[in-house]
Amino acid sequence: MTSQFKPARGRLNGTGPVAVVDIGSNSVRLVIYERKARTPTMLFNEKLLAGLGRGIAATGRLTDASVKLALGELVRFRALIEHTACKELYVFATAAARDAANGDEFVGEVERILQAPVRILDGSEEAFYSALGVVAGFWQPRGIVGDMGGGSLELVEIEGKKPGKGSTFPLGGLRLSEEAGGNISKARQITEEALGGYEWPGLHPGERTFYAVGGTWRSLGRLHLMQNNYPLHVMHNYEISAEEAISFCRKIAVPSLEGIELAEVVSKQRRPLVPIGAVVLEQVLTSMKAERLVFSATGVREGLLHEKLSPEMQAQDPVIEAARELCVLRARSPDHAEELIAWTDLLFHELEIEETANERRLRHAACLLSDIGWRAHPDYRGEQSLNIISNASFVGLDHSSRAYVAAAVFYRHMGLREGALSQVIRQLFTDRLRIRAKVLGATMRVASLLSASMAGLLPKVGLVRTETGLLIELGDELANLDGERLRKRASQLGKVIQADVQIKTT
Repeated sequence: MTSQFKPARGRLNGTGPVAVVDIGSNSVRLVIYERKARTPTMLFNEKLLAGLGRGIAATGRLTDASVKLALGELVRFRALIEHTACKELYVFATAAARDAANGDEFVGEVERILQAPVRILDGSEEAFYSALGVVAGFWQPRGIVGDMGGGSLELVEIEGKKPGKGSTFPLGGLRLSEEAGGNISKARQITEEALGGYEWPGLHPGERTFYAVGGTWRSLGRLHLMQNNYPLHVMHNYEISAEEAISFCRKIAVPSLEGIELAEVVSKQRRPLVPIGAVVLEQVLTSMKAERLVFSATGVREGLLHEKLSPEMQAQDPVIEAARELCVLRARSPDHAEELIAWTDLLFHELEIEETANERRLRHAACLLSDIGWRAHPDYRGEQSLNIISNASFVGLDHSSRAYVAAAVFYRHMGLREGALSQVIRQLFTDRLRIRAKVLGATMRVASLLSASMAGLLPKVGLVRTETGLLIELGDELANLDGERLRKRASQLGKVIQADVQIKTT
């Protein structure tokens, strides 16, 4: 099959596409990424729940039916990899392939079909890459990462960019369900025994976060999200207290999800495993004395790709880089967005507006995203930008932070009226971020009117703190840019920051 793919203006081509084939105990998945990047964007994503781990606990072998199903899907995957002209292909397998007596035979067939070597991860490697995936997907994570697959559970401590030593347990969803014969009480007993000898890391108060990785736990999280009518349907970085999570797990740990409210949001193939996942999650959260539970959409695949990056790329901020990519693809002038970062840096410095390191990076991301909706009708630019930012596959920011960035860009286009902002976003705000979103939105409104959102002008505009507020200095060179609308927007900024903002031309 010959690929018809050509470079496209809507894609960042560079080093891509890059394909990863993930052969797990429950699912077989192909993900094609746009290119190697700090926050890789998916071009294509397909999975099949082949159930390779089903029956291994009893027979020690992969079943013929599961093998046939998986290999058939891999033939399709190979065709797609060729069609999309992938420059690199990584293939890995986990518990089912490494534990089954006929695993080597199966892996040989996989390598023949995909024409690539298969890396079989042992338990500690699986734990390491799961944790590295959380490093790739979160801002300075600290706590314990748990990855529950079909055949095993991996646990590893994480601090910032450094995964600790991992441990693996025979507590995958398929395996535990079979060993327990579907009996919830027996599954709980097996889980308690398996984890009973584990020495939990000595985390300090405030650091007891559990990062849940894996499809079964994400399905559990989605069920909780929908039952609680949570305003944002983004699973990554969805956070709930450990106390609430334990209570929810106990409610879901039943023989069948039939009769459970909104159980239909979980795929039919996943439903039998979600109660088992609830049993394991409850025990983990209780045993580690967790304070909060956070769901992760990044895991082993993202960890493997993250390892392939240069140290310089690994050190990049995931939100800033994702915002910068979107800016390049959608903004009128990416250079103007970069100038806006420097200009707001100066304004916040002159006004002595206090910011945490996280708030500063979010402000920079908002500047990069400030003009991504410009092609829409002016009446809808704010709404379109808000929808994109609210639902984009960004990593490295929690939901409150996402709301701040989305709201700031919305205000930049639609004005500062509180009632115009989506109720969804308002539910996610902290008061502190809401105020800062208005300050930033008002600042960007002044900058956009001054510069027409094009590069080369903002660096020439001075910002000087005065006794009563702020002076925007245009000087003789830019004096013709002064006008009634600009002064009105400067006045709006003044109201938000509770100071006098004036325009000076000479």
